[in-house]
This record gives sequence, structure tokens and C-alpha cells, in this order.
Amino acid sequence: MVNGWVQAADIAGMVCLVLGAALCFVAGIGLLRLSDVLARLHAATKPQALGLLLVLLGVALRLRSGIDLGTLALVGLFMLTTIPVAAHMVGRAAYRTGQVTRDDLVRDELDERLSESGQ
Repeated sequence: MVNGWVQAADIAGMVCLVLGAALCFVAGIGLLRLSDVLARLHAATKPQALGLLLVLLGVALRLRSGIDLGTLALVGLFMLTTIPVAAHMVGRAAYRTGQVTRDDLVRDELDERLSESGQ
């Protein structure tokens, strides 16, 4: 009975690895194919984060040791905290350098804040 659970965990890990790799691949294609900074930023953050989590889950299902699971959890936690911050900084830098078409924005809150502060 134990072998059945191990085999099921290995298969689930393999499925997670393949799905995670596919999402990371799609994110890479999105970075190359999409036209503007905001669309590329979306492609770099959303599927990449989910793809990374699926890859980490697949590796965790395969390794199954305490130290490895702790390390994988830390990698996932650090990536989930740094991806939004990096995306925000890239988007803000693109906005300030004029790389963002203002007509594409539904609401431009940053322009209001920048004009208030005199920048």
C-alpha cells in the first residue's frame, strides 16, 4: 500500500513539473512576443510565479525530505515576495521614462501623485 502512495506522489510531481515548465515557457514566449512594457510585465509575473510554484511543488513531491521541503518553501516564499516588488519597480520606471502609452491606461493614479509632489 505504501508503494502506491509513493508512485502516486511521483506521478503528481511529474505532472506539476510538466505544467510548471509549460507555464514558464509560455511566460518566456510572452516576453518575446508581446508589444508593450505593461503586457510584457504581466507575462513576466503572472504565469512565471504560478509556473515556479508548480515546479517547486513537483520537486517537493519527488524529494519528500524535511530539509529539502524547507528549502523549497523558502525559495517559493522569497520569489512570491520579490516578484510583485520587482514588477512594480519595472512598471514605475517604464512609466517615468515614457515607455508606457498613457492612452492604454484606464486610470492614471501615478500622474496625479507625481503632479502633486512636483516631479
